[in-house]
Amino acid sequence: MNKKTLFLSLIALSFFIFGFTSKPPYAYQIALLKYNGGGDWYGNMETSLPNLIKFCNDNLKTNINPEQAVIEAGNLEIFNYPFVHMTGHGNVVFSDQEAENLRKYMIAGGFVHISDNYGMEKLIRPQLKKIFPELDLVELPFDHPIYHQKYDFQKGLPKIHEHDNAAPKGFGLIYKGRLVCFYDFECDLGDGWESAEVHNDSEEARIRALKMGANIISYIFTGFDKK
Repeated sequence: MNKKTLFLSLIALSFFIFGFTSKPPYAYQIALLKYNGGGDWYGNMETSLPNLIKFCNDNLKTNINPEQAVIEAGNLEIFNYPFVHMTGHGNVVFSDQEAENLRKYMIAGGFVHISDNYGMEKLIRPQLKKIFPELDLVELPFDHPIYHQKYDFQKGLPKIHEHDNAAPKGFGLIYKGRLVCFYDFECDLGDGWESAEVHNDSEEARIRALKMGANIISYIFTGFDKK
């Protein structure tokens, strides 16, 4: 069994063994990515991922550790976290070592979700090219399984925050047929996961964001297709 298959098998096994029992230890932990370049990687640190974790544990019956981890892009311990979330408004720089570490992580079965807080678009794309020079970000069609897990999004990503009066778009890096990175643009899922008082978002907008986040978690942890 190769490393990628083993990594994915362990994720799936943890989900199904621990996710549906009454009082298990936490099946896994997810992490926020800390990166260099001066951008505010910590922009949504207080409530965003913790709220998503609680929503998934309550509604998907997952058993994710309620405490988020923080992991640096070049740290080998990133392999302990099957899902890594990245956000911010500003500059992003990956060193060669960090790019190689992220590449190995995603090839081995790890998943990176990037949520543009506004301002990352022109900055993140060259850094993703550094990680996967052979791949291009592709816009995912509305019928992609990531939009149709427990919650159905017929028109793709929900619009959470207004940036440039443009439609939200979901892009992906696909390595050997597998989605390894999902990037939401003109959407701002990460802001939508935050507590209501942070941005004064409506409850309806927050729930849409949390449901889409739960779809991402479901997609990567349960075999990708809704079955």
